[in-house]
Amino acid sequence: MGFVVDVVLPLALAFIMLALGLGLTFDDFARVARRPRDFTVGAISQIIVLPVVAFILASIWPIAPELALGLMIIAAAPGGVTSNLLTAFARGDVALSISLTAVISLLSVITIPLVMVFAYGHFIGEQAAKDLSVADTAISVFLIVTVPVLIGLIVRRFAEGFALRVEPAARTVSAVLFVLVLAASIYQVRSNIVPYFAQAGLVTLVLNVLMMAIAYSLARMFATGPSQRIAIAVECGLQNGTLAIAVAVLLFGGGLAMVPAVTYSLIMFATALVYVAVLRRSRGVAS
Repeated sequence: MGFVVDVVLPLALAFIMLALGLGLTFDDFARVARRPRDFTVGAISQIIVLPVVAFILASIWPIAPELALGLMIIAAAPGGVTSNLLTAFARGDVALSISLTAVISLLSVITIPLVMVFAYGHFIGEQAAKDLSVADTAISVFLIVTVPVLIGLIVRRFAEGFALRVEPAARTVSAVLFVLVLAASIYQVRSNIVPYFAQAGLVTLVLNVLMMAIAYSLARMFATGPSQRIAIAVECGLQNGTLAIAVAVLLFGGGLAMVPAVTYSLIMFATALVYVAVLRRSRGVAS
């Protein structure tokens, strides 16, 4: 597993983030300044509310400290690239979804280290947390997340024709890599897969459903319209599972800390598809 953990997993994540960058334009970032209200609601929901909800669940749920840490890892991850596609299916604001994915992915170089150091100290122990550095964690996230996104963004800016040609294939490869990373993660805990999933499955389901409901409610109060509510709820429900798995494996050696990211990654697509189906039906009836 050493080669897989040290080489294959970081490269897979870097490629996935590169594919994300190829699909972005500088206008996706400029849109934040033009429409700050909707973006602010979505960003606060994902960067602040989601980790707080996860922390409350991890504190009151009867799970092992490593699983509690894993729950915080998936909560700290930015939205996944599939959130943009599902937002389109749900007839939500795709531009807002893309902007949230792009900006929060770049901000994760700051948010993930802060959440990880706090969660590790709280759930595992302050003495153990001394071995985990915010700066070192930030450098790791920067190299495997921020740098590939920026490279993809720059390629899209200065070689748009090339980026548009290769982006569909890159997204397909990204989906395959995500499945392979997920399968490898499940294989790593195969000997204890049933008890692990029994411990982490329900709490990650509750986190996923509860957070989508909270995000939709906040968006209903503060965002500008129905399409924006949909985008914000989907963005807060679909996390970057590959990144969460990579953080758990690279920083904490996988094991129990990785399990919530795996169970969440399996659950979030089912709940999101149900959510999308309900929205499409309700909006179809309304129209």
